[in-house]
Amino acid sequence: MKNVNVVDRDELLMPEYRDRLHLFELRGDPDVTSSHIYMEAQIFTPDSKRFVFHQSAHAHGSDPKDPRHRYLLCDPGDKGPVIPLTDEAGATAPSLTPDGRTMYYFVNETVVGGGRLTLKRVNLDRSNRETLLVIDSPLPGVNAHPSRIYPLSSIRSDGRRLALAVYLGDGSTANAPWGLMVFNLEKPDVQVIVQGPTWCNLHPQYCRSTDPVALRDIMIQENHGNSCDVNGQYVKLVGGAGADIHLIRDDGTNLRDFPWCRDGREQCQGHQCWRGQGTRGITSTAGPDGLRLLESQAVPHTGHEGFKTPGGTWNDLSRLVVKPAYMHFATDRKGSVMISDTAPSDEGGRVVVMELGESGRDPFRHLQVIVHPHTSWEKSTHPHPFLSPDGTMGFFNSDESGIFRAYGVTGLDRIWSGERRSV
Repeated sequence: MKNVNVVDRDELLMPEYRDRLHLFELRGDPDVTSSHIYMEAQIFTPDSKRFVFHQSAHAHGSDPKDPRHRYLLCDPGDKGPVIPLTDEAGATAPSLTPDGRTMYYFVNETVVGGGRLTLKRVNLDRSNRETLLVIDSPLPGVNAHPSRIYPLSSIRSDGRRLALAVYLGDGSTANAPWGLMVFNLEKPDVQVIVQGPTWCNLHPQYCRSTDPVALRDIMIQENHGNSCDVNGQYVKLVGGAGADIHLIRDDGTNLRDFPWCRDGREQCQGHQCWRGQGTRGITSTAGPDGLRLLESQAVPHTGHEGFKTPGGTWNDLSRLVVKPAYMHFATDRKGSVMISDTAPSDEGGRVVVMELGESGRDPFRHLQVIVHPHTSWEKSTHPHPFLSPDGTMGFFNSDESGIFRAYGVTGLDRIWSGERRSV
């Protein structure tokens, strides 16, 4: 890759942290954007030293026909190198294997009702690139081609399964189903485990637990009330008012509910994550009390009742904040520290970090503003921060320079209060 480098940008840090943190910008060619990949995908090596981002892309994906789009491997501790892992147009939805040696990804050449979707694998040293599966005919059990490929995949913590959301329309039927494909990476083959018109924005996320039962669970989002045309384009977008969050086993059984929202007062803001490698989820709710962060355990499926779900309990992580405004967020793998952006305001909002206490009981504490991202918050310019698995590095996106790019902050282990746990 020519002219790709890591550039110091410590001036963007809050002044009180410039002696302890280091901020850098990941740049490509002057006219090419770069972006992080949402934390729903596994994009870090387990030692937290290297991660994958992409160029000629934005915060919600890339153009499948763009020949300049690349997935890149970065080692920020050594100011690079930045190594291209893909060169195919249409490369999308990457996930690193739990051992950190290999990246799975797809090549999207689909059209609504046809085309081709290819599952590939490549080692992080660019060796042994393999084509594992080509889907160019209707999927078994649904009689439909996958298309409108979701730009994020999610890999199981044992590396044996991979989840990917798709559209299952034929190009002539309005409100056709969307679905969740689960790939058996050992055979390989694929199964559609859930489908229907309400699964149009699934955000699938495998539980990061290594427990043999919990690791099979996938968090998914359902959007009741949306309608789409024959090509899967939204005609009516209900948004948070229709959204609820579920848990499903990766064979399509044991649907459960997270007891969030749908009470006519508060809505799911549309972003959720796992609390580290545990079995509790965290969501952001939008309501009269602000954008709150709620932590909950999934409970047996009884319907789509949100806060009224029988047996549901909540831990409001943000309850000590008068008017919380948390948009996108993620924890480290132990679920003990967290990063978030805040709703648009002066200087593009804020990137904040906080510590988490006892799961299911304590609010977050030791909230610190580390960066004003200065992003415009135009479409696809969300900061969307996340942490490295060990919690020592934070990442966000911004177009503060006039071009949308990825940023990283190192040294977060220097600002956590008290004794830091081993990582």
